[in-house]
Amino acid sequence: MVNSEIAREQAYVGRLYRRVDELRDEAERRLATVLREHGETEQSLVEREAAFAGYAMRVARLEAAEHGLCFGRLDMRDGRRRYIGRIGISAGPGAGDDDEPLLLDWRAPAARPFYVATAAAPEGVRRRRHIALRGRRVVAIDDEILDRDAVDAEEGLVGEAALLAAVNAARTGRMRDIVETIQAEQDEIIRADAGGVLVVQGGPGTGKTAVALHRAAYLLYTHPHLAARGVLVVGPNSAFLRYIAQVLPGLGETSVLLTTVGAMFPGVVADRGEPPETAEIKGRAVMAEVIAAAVRDRQAPPRGDIEIPYGEGVLRLAERDYLRLAERVRARHATHNDAGRVFQRAVVDLLARQVAERLESVVLDENGEPLDGGDPGGVLTEADRRALVAAGYPTALLDLEVGLSGDRATENQGPLLDETDLAEIRRELAADPGVRAVLRDLWPILTPQRLLSDLYADPGRLAAAAPMLTERERGLLRREPGGGWSTADVPLLDEAAELLGEARRTGRTREEIERAKEIAYAQGVLDVLVGSRSSDLNEGEEAEILIATDVIDAHRLADRHRMADLRTLAERAAGDRTWTFGHVVVDEAQELSQMAWRMLMRRCPTRSMTIVGDVAQTGDAAGTTSWARVLEPHVGDRWRLARLTVNYRTPAEIMTAATRALAASATGADPDLEAEAPRSVRRTGVPPWRISTTPEELPRMLASCAAFELATLEEGRLAVIVPDARRDELGKAVAAAVPDASYGDDPDLESPLVVLGVRQAKGLEFDSVLIADPAGILAANPRGRNDLYVAMTRATQRLGVIHAGPAPEPIAAAIPGPDEEG
Repeated sequence: MVNSEIAREQAYVGRLYRRVDELRDEAERRLATVLREHGETEQSLVEREAAFAGYAMRVARLEAAEHGLCFGRLDMRDGRRRYIGRIGISAGPGAGDDDEPLLLDWRAPAARPFYVATAAAPEGVRRRRHIALRGRRVVAIDDEILDRDAVDAEEGLVGEAALLAAVNAARTGRMRDIVETIQAEQDEIIRADAGGVLVVQGGPGTGKTAVALHRAAYLLYTHPHLAARGVLVVGPNSAFLRYIAQVLPGLGETSVLLTTVGAMFPGVVADRGEPPETAEIKGRAVMAEVIAAAVRDRQAPPRGDIEIPYGEGVLRLAERDYLRLAERVRARHATHNDAGRVFQRAVVDLLARQVAERLESVVLDENGEPLDGGDPGGVLTEADRRALVAAGYPTALLDLEVGLSGDRATENQGPLLDETDLAEIRRELAADPGVRAVLRDLWPILTPQRLLSDLYADPGRLAAAAPMLTERERGLLRREPGGGWSTADVPLLDEAAELLGEARRTGRTREEIERAKEIAYAQGVLDVLVGSRSSDLNEGEEAEILIATDVIDAHRLADRHRMADLRTLAERAAGDRTWTFGHVVVDEAQELSQMAWRMLMRRCPTRSMTIVGDVAQTGDAAGTTSWARVLEPHVGDRWRLARLTVNYRTPAEIMTAATRALAASATGADPDLEAEAPRSVRRTGVPPWRISTTPEELPRMLASCAAFELATLEEGRLAVIVPDARRDELGKAVAAAVPDASYGDDPDLESPLVVLGVRQAKGLEFDSVLIADPAGILAANPRGRNDLYVAMTRATQRLGVIHAGPAPEPIAAAIPGPDEEG
């Protein structure tokens, strides 16, 4: 019976794959055609780019759907049958008028009963079938009958056999999607309305990350306009991003940018380490006031009247004048650099008028005799000009038509200098090194990097900008220029960029340079064509036919062959700090500082966000234990909370130990803690264990335990989780015993054994986990108890702890020792 049903499903699945092949071949042909086309106009170029993006996305979706294309079937009470899969597939032309498609996209409303139907609430479903594929072959089916009389039946897990098979499967080092096993509470969150801020609070193993990613795919499917702006997914670290990288492409979605807080400022690599206490200060909301004050301090600060050597004389800039100008431009321009450019032009204009007044006045020699020979109008003669040149006045200014022989010298009517003359004076002043130095000093055009470097390096600037910080706190911010940037610096750079605006360009942009090359090349082609035509004509003979230059110029020829921008949305968004997204997903959101939240809110003006995390796992000193505390400054009470309560990953034996450890170290915990332990759905019968050693022997003991534990794993992945500060030391010891072990800043999660600092382990999962030096994890951070909780809940099967000396209290309370009863 089972074999015959598998054979029937195989026939249908084969039909689905043949249709996918047809659709993919067609999309690839159309894509190749688009690539061969050349746009004749700007409009056609835009259309070409849109067509390319559409067909490329179609090909990507069809390729991604290759693995696990169809995973379910619904037999409805009315006799209809619906197959559920990763994408929707129509039967195609000439296939009949059946209302049901060949394959229903898992996100379609008609597919929802696959995830929420129960015996108590069958949603019109008679039977739900889970179909397991290996490649294109059906290898197993699992049926649930839902049409029996079961009014009092428990709702339980949907597709329990498929779900348990998935959670017990060996890890691969890459996250898999859960389209086959989405549960009812997860489905409700995935399909929740896109508007506003949705916070998903869930303990370890509840599927927060999977729910967030599937929600992103669902929103892109149901709100196609989001694809134009894309979805931003923010994760805790680069290892986590690599872990989840295949999920959304596997669901057919490419309009998504995966990033970390530290990578959100283009051109900055946030690889500088710094003490948690310093990062905590930088994460405070008050740092927005500090940055604003630091910017204001660079805007024409009072410094008295300023004398500027110019020629053989001195120009004077009165304090009252430049302060008045500063107030005026500050009120009219939103950003520092825009206002600064206006301010500098206004100062140059002020100085230019001083120069003009001098040139229009009677000039006296060193003996007080007029150089103009006593001309009553003060007009300069040629003799005056020679004398002034000898005295050191800039020649260009004196070359203006000011009192020289000619009509103006004799007319002597009205102002001697017109606007053209003043413009020349302004150009001379703007190019003068002394004037430029004063302008830069009074109101420099700044980059965010320059502003922060100057602020950190100067105790005086810090004191002026941050009087609300203590002297000790300002000292923690103090550092010399250079040395790179930390993750905590990135939101401050972003804040500064908002206030500063664009810095002055020092030359043409890359796009302008490339455009000029294209036009020059096109002109060269036209020149060759014209030259070739001319050589074909006899002397005195005129051409009677049109040539290329008669119908097209270099600009239009360059436009015709201009390449479309074929970068993906993610590539374009990653390089544009001002890009705003249609929706933002934040994972491990409890780790974000208040300044990081300000940066993220700027990326999503519509405040359409999905925020997932667990406040019981907050490890960062700048993180939060209250969702209201971080969100209300930005959205008030316009956010809603959903909870995930079932732990699918962590077996009950390990979850119980982790909960005991967290409770045992809860002295002095934040009273606003909003978390509760989730309920595990399974037991493995393998309790967690611990072993003691000496501090000196811990590296050797860890390496020995790691080698033994790896040997016991038939397949899957082992993680060794250690204090962040000891990652490389203990990683080296483990790698000496297990050469395939991976560790460092960029560990290979697909390695059978990986050594991670506790922060690197955020959001990841492994078949087996060893924790080394738990006391070091607890002591490294004021929230070390939460870091230990994170480490203990990464395992899907087995957990062991290796401690130096007596077990720290949380571990002793959670895991009985070798000679203790459980």
